[in-house]
Amino acid sequence: MAGSEKKLSIFALGGVGEIGKNMYVVQYADDIVVIDCGSKFPDVELPGIDIIVPDISYLIENRNKVRALVITHGHEDHIGGLPYILKQLNMPVYTSKLTMGLIEGKLKEAGLLGSTERVLIHADSVLKFGSIVASFFKTNHSIPDSLGVVLDTPEGAVVHTGDFKFDQTPVNGQYADLHRMSDIGKKGVLALLSESTNAERPGFTPSEKSVGVNLEDVFRTARQRVIVSTFASNVHRLQQVIEAGIASNRKLVVIGRSMVNMITIASELGYLNIPDGMLIEPNEVNKYAADRIVILCTGSQGEPMSALTRMARSNHKQVEILPGDTVIISATPIPGNERNIGRTVDELFRLGAHVIYGSGTLTGMHVSGHASQEELKLMINLMRPKFFIPIHGEYRMLRQHSTLAQAVGVDPANIFIVDNGEVVEIQNGAARKRGKVPAGNTLIDGLGVGDVGNIVLRDRKHLSQDGILIVVVSISKQEGTILSGPDIISRGFVYVRESEGLLDDASRIVSNTINKLTHENENQWSTIKSNVKDALGRFLYERTRRKPMILPIIMEV
Repeated sequence: MAGSEKKLSIFALGGVGEIGKNMYVVQYADDIVVIDCGSKFPDVELPGIDIIVPDISYLIENRNKVRALVITHGHEDHIGGLPYILKQLNMPVYTSKLTMGLIEGKLKEAGLLGSTERVLIHADSVLKFGSIVASFFKTNHSIPDSLGVVLDTPEGAVVHTGDFKFDQTPVNGQYADLHRMSDIGKKGVLALLSESTNAERPGFTPSEKSVGVNLEDVFRTARQRVIVSTFASNVHRLQQVIEAGIASNRKLVVIGRSMVNMITIASELGYLNIPDGMLIEPNEVNKYAADRIVILCTGSQGEPMSALTRMARSNHKQVEILPGDTVIISATPIPGNERNIGRTVDELFRLGAHVIYGSGTLTGMHVSGHASQEELKLMINLMRPKFFIPIHGEYRMLRQHSTLAQAVGVDPANIFIVDNGEVVEIQNGAARKRGKVPAGNTLIDGLGVGDVGNIVLRDRKHLSQDGILIVVVSISKQEGTILSGPDIISRGFVYVRESEGLLDDASRIVSNTINKLTHENENQWSTIKSNVKDALGRFLYERTRRKPMILPIIMEV
């Protein structure tokens, strides 16, 4: 277990064995530094859940030791948990300029802006958190102001890469600081935590600039409007859409809440350059010729309420897809979203649009923001760590990354593939796995944080599969006889008008069960309800091979 002796403990509260909800903890003695605070989206096994954030029980138990929360960059899988986590544990937040702008928008919405201490940092910042000294280095990613983190402890330096790639021609001229990384490696790195998202992908990740050339070609040849859907957080991509719009003399329309927010924040902070007069309102689209318009919108993942999906379904209030429009989906599907994207693409084709989408026909409209195998090797070679912990990826990615580390000379005995909560303890230069801290999913449903547990989820799945039957009976207090009912209400089980015979038989089963129990002088409500559920459940399964949730309501009159 991570304790307060003079030793170094490193563990993840989220982000290993999964994509998303990144949160990593470095603790030396009584000083804890937390890196990132992300969220992730639920899968079909979690009906009704909005998002998932890390379980921070360990941090709450050790709140007096938490010195800082350092955020590497502004993507949701690194900042999405902040409004929920900071309500449970108020930590000072340290991050760079654009990331801070995005975080402040979230905190303002959650009513936490005034109560959260926020400290602006940059690549040359040096901060002291008790016995831990933090410094930083510039990286490339698909959002500006991405940083790697160096935590110097009495045991040695722990390096967290953040999300990165090595883009030799970055759109914003913000080059990865190879010299700083090399210097860090020369001074000596005890442990390297490096992201593994593209560990299965050979070679190098192409430069973001290559997308700009392809966008401009499409913009110039398109006869009508061009509609581009991409991640709102990919600021470099947004700038390239703007540049292609300038080159083809098009006005820019921005649609979708997250896209409007990002354009506003990034423009105000100087990360996007939009010429005066280029940006117009959605209701002004029809004032210009079709070949003078570019629409930038949300919906690259086929989200049901996003701008592009509503346009595809012809129910967007301000913009409709016209035959001959060119639609570019400039993103790869997040696993699980393929069906939604496919449905949206089908609808766009039905409306007569020319759609450029997916890896098969993408013709260079998207590149990843993450390092491929050769870049991951380069990072390890620059840092030359004694111990290596692959992070930020599903298990197969972590395993593949560990193979890459061995290929460039890291001792296999010094590589630790961990689960969330599993502690790597380093003391006197020796490392081992030692125990676990609590780590899991905190489920967010509406305003509820963590109040939906396994029993509630089990009930939701049950309801979604077989529906519910509510049985209402009134019983005489004096005589124990049935005064009214049983009335049976069905929701999601059978259609009442077509199943009257079944429900009449079900009523008789309930009546007979209650009469038998009252005849035996059984008047415990819990026993009566339990017997009604058992008898009715058996009968319905025999007749329908279904197991609806049965909810008896017995009233004493």
